Formats: sequence, C-alpha cells, structure tokens
Amino acid sequence: MIRALAAMFCFCCAAAGGFSQTRASDLTPEQVAAIDRFVNAEMQRERVPGLAVGIYSRGQILLAKGYGLSSVELDAGVRPETVFQSGSVGKQFVSAAIMMLVEEGKVGLDDSIVKYFPDAPESWRNIRVKNLLSHTSGLAEYESEERTGPKGPFYLRLDFTEDELLKKAEALPIEFKPGEKWDYRNTNYLLLGILIRRVTGTFYADYLQQRIFRPLEMSSTRLISESDIIPNRSSGYELKGEKLQNQTWVSPTFNSTADGALYFNVLDLNKWDEALYGTKLLRQSSLDQMWTVFPLNDGKPNKDNYGFGWALATVKGHKLEEHGGAWQGFTCHYLRYPDDAVSVAVLTNSDSARPEQFAHVIAGLVNPALKLPQLEAIEDKQPELARQLSAVLEQVASGKDIKDQLSPKLLEVWTPELVERVTREVKAVWPSEALTLVSRKENEGLTMSRYRIRNGNETRLMIFGIAADGKIDTLWVGADPDVR
Repeated sequence: MIRALAAMFCFCCAAAGGFSQTRASDLTPEQVAAIDRFVNAEMQRERVPGLAVGIYSRGQILLAKGYGLSSVELDAGVRPETVFQSGSVGKQFVSAAIMMLVEEGKVGLDDSIVKYFPDAPESWRNIRVKNLLSHTSGLAEYESEERTGPKGPFYLRLDFTEDELLKKAEALPIEFKPGEKWDYRNTNYLLLGILIRRVTGTFYADYLQQRIFRPLEMSSTRLISESDIIPNRSSGYELKGEKLQNQTWVSPTFNSTADGALYFNVLDLNKWDEALYGTKLLRQSSLDQMWTVFPLNDGKPNKDNYGFGWALATVKGHKLEEHGGAWQGFTCHYLRYPDDAVSVAVLTNSDSARPEQFAHVIAGLVNPALKLPQLEAIEDKQPELARQLSAVLEQVASGKDIKDQLSPKLLEVWTPELVERVTREVKAVWPSEALTLVSRKENEGLTMSRYRIRNGNETRLMIFGIAADGKIDTLWVGADPDVR
C-alpha cells in the first residue's frame, strides 16, 4: 500500500541457487549469468531473503527465476510459482477496472465523486474520478503513521466495514484544490475500490477476478488472505536493525483494500503484460489514457509524470511504464518498455529491498539500450544545500531526532522502521570522503537534489528535497545504480 522502504542473516548461500523457468531463447547464457551475479550480490548487500525475477517479451517468458528463500523458517526456496504481495503494483488492475466501467458508460472520468458517494462533504464536489486515478484529488493520506496507529481512525489492527472506511475517509482534510497539484495518496485508490462496488454491486477484488484475472488465466492472482490455504505463498520479512522479523500483522480489512492488497507471481504477470499489448481487456484509447501523463489545472504535466495507476517516463528515447509497491514485508517493481518489447518484474519478501534498482539494472542487461544513463557530477550552484544535508546526515548517523526539520508530508511516513533503514544506509557511508551533486530540479517550490556519497568502497545515492519553507520534504538513501 505504500503500497509507493540480534543475529544477522547471510543469504549468499541460499541466493546462489535458484529455480528457473525459461520459455524463449532470446537471452544468452552470458546474459543470464550476468543477471544471476547482479541479483545474488544485491540480495546479499540488501539482506533480502527471497526474490523472483520475470522477464517478458510480448507474452514470451525470457526468464522466470527464483532466488533465495520464500520462507526462512522452513528453508524453502523461491520458485517462479512463488506468490508475493503486490503492494501498490495492484493499483494498475484497479485502474484498468475503472476504465472498463468507463467504456461501458457506467462511470465517467469527469464525474464528481459525490455522484458515487452522495453523503460526502461538499468539499468533495470538485473531485473527479480522474483525480482519484491520477493522485490529484487533494485528499489527505489515510495511511499516515498517526492515522493508522493505536489512536488513529484507521488503526491497522482493527477491522472496519467498507461503509465505516468511507465515513473515515470523508472526515479527512483536503490538502489542495483538485487538479492543482500531484501527491501520491493511497486514499484515492481506497475510494476507487469502494466506487467499483457502488457501481457494480460486486466487491472490487471479485470484480477483478471476473473481468481480469480469470479471463487471463492468472490463476495465482487474488486478494490477500491469511486464513485461506494458498499454494506457494511466501512469507514477508522486515529488517529491524540487524534482526530479521516476520511481517507486522494487520487486520483483514487492510489486507483487502484497493490500494494494493493482492497476491501474484512472475508467471501471472507475464499474462497481464501480454494482455497490455492488445485490446483483449480494454480499447487502445483507454490504455493510451492510462499511459498518458495527467495534466494539472494549468495544463502542465504533474511533477511525477503519473498517469492512471502508472508512472511514466522516457529513458534515452525509450518509452517506460512502471510502478512499485511495498506492504507488510514485501516490495516489488514492474516495468515495461513497450516499444522495445521488454518487461521486467521483480518481487521480493523484504521491506529492505530496492526492487526498482533490480528491475532497471536487469532491463539494461537484457537490452543495453535500456541501461539507465550514468549519473555524472555537475556544478553545485547551491552549496548551502550540501552543507545542510551534511549536517542532517551527521545527526542521523549519531542517532539524533530530526523530526523538527521535516515537512508535514515527510513526517507522515517517518516511521521507526524508515528511520532504521535510513540510518543503516547512512552509516555505511558516513562520515563520507566525497559528497557529489549529480542532479537537481525545482518544481512547485520543491528543490530536489541527488547526491552520490562515497566512503571507501561504499557508495550510496541520496535524494534530498527541500520545500519552500526550508523543511526537508524528501530524505531517501539507497544503492548507487552506477556501482554494481
């Protein structure tokens, strides 16, 4: 749902093996070996128990392979059939379902959502269905630490009916005018799931089964359930300091919302990927609309180049469609280069993994033209930002609380788990030998800088965002894509 992060386990032995399934000969043995080397090395560095890779080309599986362990307790290996949680990758199925209803004339993209939620506050009247799909509604995030904690209205350990969830969502504040800005909010897709039932009379997950998963024979894709017997289900893990733990328990309610609560595997994602090349599910015009950057009220593209359930980009002239997900000790990333007929899915059972890094590097190993451009040092015309970042990193590495320096948006997700993860990565390179600016852009009053931080043989990439009021809006540290 962001689904959008004691003894230390060493997984090098478990990861070195793997179960694979290959149905096409487009990958050379050298390419497969290079993928294996990269995956095994990154899994060990990021302490990932298990991972599955799917590489597809217009319905052909170039590689479907498991690495490491699906269950650390049972010493069970990952296979292509192993089932992982979707996190926010599940949003694209909900987006497709809404577009089906649009094609049938049952939903209008320009409809006010009050049409479907008649008891909603007057402040919702200007929110359109397309605003929910594109994360431009202005609705606040229901999944903030405060709101999902023991005293919050969406406490993750309690069960609620769908109507109760809607009432709680209707009490959330509006943070900006619909279409004025872009901000990723799980609230939007929570509501889209409820909207599907309001229109069809069918629970959204059942509707996805009827209209998408069953027709495509995606037999392992379904709603999360901890009570059902589910073949090939993996366990989710969270890294707490140096200790690996089972995923945090949440109530069945929050494993059934439409913002990212599905099971799937790399075999089923090939069937989904193949369907997206044709019109079996949707008209081409609907697909094109999902894959078009949604414009804001001023006509300019939103800052994250987001469509309907997809993040969109161009890499060295190659069209890219992608989305990531994270929930309950699982992370995943699915990307498509449709004009190159190359798609990659990476599914993990670790909250510490960076599956987008895996996916992009693997795409470049499949087709060198898709390798992300290397990040080169550029002149820093605002050196005061580097000094500010250095001071922050010093505080983080020494265990000091920096909450008073964070924006309200970052405070919402600045959980103890995230603090642990950031601190762990920072300590690997701090104090640093070099802090180098590699990119900077300004948008809507936010200055986003990327720095490469090096200390000996260790390097990390840091994303540092400063809001107009000087507060830290983004603080992310992860693997350096140019060092592997």
